[in-house]
Amino acid sequence: MLFSSMEFIFIFLPAVTAVNLLLRGKARNYWLLACSLLFYAWGEPSFVFVMIGSIAVNYVMALLIARCGERTGRKKLLLAVDIACNLSVLFVFKYLNFVTRTVRGWFPGLVPLVPETSIALPIGISFFTFQALSYVIDVYRGAEAQKNPAWLGLYISLFPQLIAGPIVRYGTIAEQFEHREITLTSFSEGVMDFLHGFNKKILLANVLGEVADKAFGASGLTVGGAWLGALCYTLQIFFDFGGYSEMAIGLGKMLGFRFEKNFDYPYISRTVTEFWRRWHISLGRWFRDYVYIPLGGSRVKSRALLARNLFTVWLLTGIWHGAEWTFLLWGVMYGVLITAEKLSGLPEKLEAPGHGTAKFLYRAFTLLAVLLGWVLFRAPDLPRAGAYLRTMFGLNAQPFANGTLVYWLRDYHRVIIAGILCSTPLFARLKEKLAGSGEGGRAAAAEAGAWVIQLALFLCGVGAILMGAHNPFIYFNF
Repeated sequence: MLFSSMEFIFIFLPAVTAVNLLLRGKARNYWLLACSLLFYAWGEPSFVFVMIGSIAVNYVMALLIARCGERTGRKKLLLAVDIACNLSVLFVFKYLNFVTRTVRGWFPGLVPLVPETSIALPIGISFFTFQALSYVIDVYRGAEAQKNPAWLGLYISLFPQLIAGPIVRYGTIAEQFEHREITLTSFSEGVMDFLHGFNKKILLANVLGEVADKAFGASGLTVGGAWLGALCYTLQIFFDFGGYSEMAIGLGKMLGFRFEKNFDYPYISRTVTEFWRRWHISLGRWFRDYVYIPLGGSRVKSRALLARNLFTVWLLTGIWHGAEWTFLLWGVMYGVLITAEKLSGLPEKLEAPGHGTAKFLYRAFTLLAVLLGWVLFRAPDLPRAGAYLRTMFGLNAQPFANGTLVYWLRDYHRVIIAGILCSTPLFARLKEKLAGSGEGGRAAAAEAGAWVIQLALFLCGVGAILMGAHNPFIYFNF
């Protein structure tokens, strides 16, 4: 079931929130656990047992680790077993097809020994696996283990953030399982967040995706068409994933939970490092806390060790996103760029007075690197990624423009301009300015205007879905 489907918006969500408001205390948790399992089982019933198995294994392993006390060796062994179990399941469902396909392609003599696999990918397996891992690692580090399996089950399966994040740390919401309050203010904030995310997904991401799909699937693409397609995908993936995260945060508020922000206008970043502080914030924090810092982080004795730590994180980040060489190269690219920034100290140097032009140029370079990275991310394989990049830089003997490019610009220029503007904090700052400070009348008028605009856009989005404009969220594939 998708957040942007009619059954979710007009049947599932109203029923869940209405009963949740009527219930009190622990009954709310049991209700949400049942609803979350139903939500996940809606589209793929068999895979709900994979998630239930993950809940059971991590619940038992965390309790065993907690009971070890000061027996460090046994705790380490149990943690290693738990990590191996989680990563093995992730490997089988997400990476085994890629491995068998690669081995059969590279070593034809092994084809009779290595069967070709076609295992379906459970939606959101990377997200709920990382949440489960973070919980057990935190228990290993001294956090209290959850005694009630239903509470841990709710943490891992909670439907607002189950499919595509944000990746929530157990410690940030553990107290909310026991005590949470839903007020009119928090509920209305949640509705507004949901509307924001829904409108970004349906009215921006979906429409921009039409251009991106045409460009990446076209034969005889022009140079201008390739750049336009890359730009549209750059905006599409932000509004798609950012919109989902905003909807998830809004749903959480409506149910009494507070999730941390997952995006912070990443396309206004001045450096590549800053971009990854603003993009998919919860994933970046996960790798920082569970990979980068345990390796030594930046507090190491040599620049070589620092480079190793950074490169390891970004290699794993690329692998986490998908089982394809394009994702691996995408992670390596960011590993190289961020390592270069860290070792050179360039971002800090650019902040010194008198470097205005250099700061502007490096910001342009950052955006260019991000855009080219998204080409790798979007392309189905390396040969087609290379062909697309060659077209962008005029190396495929293609003209700069043709009638198709003119047609795309004519039909989509308004959405492209809106996407560029909405990817910046322009409208948020305009709303704050209109609201003023200490002037209740202006603030109320600005808030009312925002509600009218978002509700009107929501109705347009519903109409678009009914006319068949809907498509799945990009990050459901990860």
